[in-house]
Amino acid sequence: MSTTSTDNAARSNGEAIVSVRGLTKVFKDFWGRPKARAVDNVDFDVRRGEVFGLLGPNGSGKSTTVKLLLGLLYPTKGHIEVFGHSPRHVATKSRIGYLPEESYLYRYLNSRETLDFFGNLFRLPGKDRTDRTEQLLEMVGLGQTQMRAVGEFSKGMQRRIGLAQALINDPDLVILDEPTSGLDPIGCREVKDLIVALARRGKTVILSSHLLSDVEDVCDRVVIYYGGKVQAMGALKELLATPDAIQITTPALPRETMERVLAIIRNDVAEDKVRIDTPTQNLERYFLEVVQNARQAAAETSGAVSGAHVAAYLRGEAEAKPATDRILERLAAPPAAAPMPAPAPPVNLPDQQKLAALTKAEGPVIPAPVAAPREGKPVNLEELSKANEKLASLVKKPAG
Repeated sequence: MSTTSTDNAARSNGEAIVSVRGLTKVFKDFWGRPKARAVDNVDFDVRRGEVFGLLGPNGSGKSTTVKLLLGLLYPTKGHIEVFGHSPRHVATKSRIGYLPEESYLYRYLNSRETLDFFGNLFRLPGKDRTDRTEQLLEMVGLGQTQMRAVGEFSKGMQRRIGLAQALINDPDLVILDEPTSGLDPIGCREVKDLIVALARRGKTVILSSHLLSDVEDVCDRVVIYYGGKVQAMGALKELLATPDAIQITTPALPRETMERVLAIIRNDVAEDKVRIDTPTQNLERYFLEVVQNARQAAAETSGAVSGAHVAAYLRGEAEAKPATDRILERLAAPPAAAPMPAPAPPVNLPDQQKLAALTKAEGPVIPAPVAAPREGKPVNLEELSKANEKLASLVKKPAG
């Protein structure tokens, strides 16, 4: 059975990727005495293809639960399964991507080197590391700053490269702890779009965040902690629904129509229970529209830019390159080697005996006067002939 069909079947059957039963974690002091009960008898399941939110105030046990799921902490009591194995199972860890609350990165490596380093930890082939690095840097908006050292990045840019390293191994379970912390509204929107895209592909996302608007936008189910215990859990639509109220939204109506509608409603509902207002968009949507208009006006920025599409390998498909990319590839390709010239036809050399006969003179050779005569005097041919004879006799004279 193919991976896609397996994922679809698992999603329809509600397969539990993470199963927690009676989870308890008690921290102790130096003498072994109980100091803090961070997690107290917690039960929940996380199913394949859903976005699961961990909510709660500071110190409620969210981060401790995440570390227990990763195998970084041992539970005091209870049972945890991730992909049917213990969190400490090595092969299971290779299927998990984790973004901690604080990005711990090597400050002297640049973005490309950072992703290559983490790709090496997962033993990815060189070509896969290179391809995924290119796609991830474009996705998180760091394609133009990939040669800068990570230590020079702002907190928001460090979160972007941290998110990229959490996805370099194409994980089946993604655990994100405050992923939008320090990001601008554009980055927040892109991270939420990425989470939704991962869930659509059948991947499981566990999101821990204090920004409830982010959780509301992407999470299917949530669990709310307080004092290490689960205080509420369920689907967001069910938890947030107000059963004793109904909201009706219509286009702008003429005044006469509005009066007739209100008269019908007031027959059954007290007038002080009816509220009429104009729907408004949220601030995030308005902000994104303003920035989009500025981007279309070709405004430049030296920081992180809006990422492109979700990386092709994260979508599980081979993305065809646009025509412009293919043109650039042809222009950037090294020139083809010039063809070797055809060998020249053989030259017929003259007969050496004929050359010797032609160059043999019967009398003394008198060269043509190539230099102008000194002081305007004519050339004396007789003197030149004597000079030639004398030189010839010197040349033929045997060495002493």
